[in-house]
Amino acid sequence: MKFYVTRHGETAWNRENKVCGVTDLELNETGRKQAEKTAELLREKEISRILCSPMRRAQETAGIINAGRGLPLLTDVRLREQDYGIFEGAPRDDSGFLSHKRMFATRYPGGESHMLTAGRVYSLLEEARERYAGESLLLVCHGGICRIIESYFHDMTNEEFFCFSMKNCEVREYEG
Repeated sequence: MKFYVTRHGETAWNRENKVCGVTDLELNETGRKQAEKTAELLREKEISRILCSPMRRAQETAGIINAGRGLPLLTDVRLREQDYGIFEGAPRDDSGFLSHKRMFATRYPGGESHMLTAGRVYSLLEEARERYAGESLLLVCHGGICRIIESYFHDMTNEEFFCFSMKNCEVREYEG
């Protein structure tokens, strides 16, 4: 089984270096172009279906990637971005946000912890491995979810988890 994982294209808040979380933003023009380039990159890959976050930026990215392919596109709420609570819209270098980002079992005030988020994402990955055994899936999701997926497939130290980042529309490939 193969998983391709991509983060959605750029949004206005990505460009402004703000925490997006569950704020439901659409792609900007750069994000749409990134998704088109990712579609080209993935065109030759054998992908059976797309699993996508319900958020607009991920749905739009998945739609652009899937244009002309007609793959089954399934939305799964477990791929929704982590809820960063009071830090939604804060600068990504905000000291409070970064402090909470280092505490895996502590919820962001008004939001989710990394462990809660991992619980839902890991369950989706386990279910997909069982349900779609032998297939290749594309997961279209978010930066925080990509970090959790990386931790599912590769052991990471706390510091590696804290520092892990995927660029908009970057693609990673996992065997599972």
